[in-house]
Amino acid sequence: MERDAEATRRRLLLAARDEFSHYGVAGARVDRIAAAARASKAQIYHYFGSKKALFDAVIATVIAEGVDDLPTEPEDLPQYAGRLHDWYRERPWVQRLAMWQRLERGPDDCGLLGAIITAHAGMAGSIARAQDGGLTSGRFSAEELSALVVHLSTLWSTAPPADDPTAHETRSAKRQRDMIVRAVAALMVPPH
Repeated sequence: MERDAEATRRRLLLAARDEFSHYGVAGARVDRIAAAARASKAQIYHYFGSKKALFDAVIATVIAEGVDDLPTEPEDLPQYAGRLHDWYRERPWVQRLAMWQRLERGPDDCGLLGAIITAHAGMAGSIARAQDGGLTSGRFSAEELSALVVHLSTLWSTAPPADDPTAHETRSAKRQRDMIVRAVAALMVPPH
C-alpha cells in the first residue's frame, strides 16, 4: 500500500508540474491535475493539503532535483555553469515555474524561501571552501559568485528573443552555452 501511495504522489507531482508551468497557481485546475495523474482530487488534498501547498511541493521537488543532478563543482565553475545551462534548457518548466512563483506568490509568501536559501547556501559554502583553498578566484564573495553563476546559466531561458545575439544562427544553443562558460571564466580572472 505504501508503494502505491508513493507512486500516486509522484504522479500527482509530475502532473502538477506540467499544469502549474502552463497556467500558474491561479490558472491551474485541480481537476486537470487529478485526471492527468490518474488520481482523485481527494488524493491531492490528502497528500498536499491545498493547491498552493501542491505548488510548493512541486517547486521543492525541482530544487531538490537540481541539487541532486548537479552537485556544485567550485574548482571548475565555468563548466558547472555550462552544465547548469544545459539542465535548464532540458527542463523548460523550471524557469516557467520560477516565474509563476515570483509573479503569484512572491519571495516572502512561500514556504519555499528556506529551501531556496539552503540550496544557494550549499553552493556558496562549496565556493567559499574552494576560495579558502585557493582553487577558485576570490574576486567576488562566495555568495556573489554563486548568484552570478546561477543567473548567467539561466540567461537564455529567461531573456526575450530580441536580446539573443545568436537568434539567427542555426547552432545558437551551442553558442549560448559557450558564451555562458566564457562569461563565468571571465568572472574567475583576478582583478588587476
